[in-house]
Amino acid sequence: MHHSRLSTVVLDCQCENLRQATAFWSEALGKPIAKVDVDGDGRYAELETADDEPILLLQKVDHHSHVHLDIETDDQQAEVARLEQLGAKRIAFVQGRWWIMEAPSGHRFCIVNKQREQFGPHLNRWE
Repeated sequence: MHHSRLSTVVLDCQCENLRQATAFWSEALGKPIAKVDVDGDGRYAELETADDEPILLLQKVDHHSHVHLDIETDDQQAEVARLEQLGAKRIAFVQGRWWIMEAPSGHRFCIVNKQREQFGPHLNRWE
């Protein structure tokens, strides 16, 4: 048995200045900026969200701007296997930390480890 849930809405931003993109989305969504530089490399910023809302993460990318979803889980391998049974494909294991997957519809999404201290309340339980 393992658990998973929607964790993060990621705004992939093809831009020169992630701070400007973060300021725009902060104002557009009415969410204060939580972190301007999450990892210290200038590639990630985060907006404040309530504990029962998905995380809003901005990511500086080289490809076209779009939105992708992260699914968090307490068992990455079990979740990846479950999604493969539904028709998803593994694309890449990144930095030994998360899986990039592709849905049958062609959408890319990520399988990540638990992102918040409290893992709930909207968990799916998989046998």
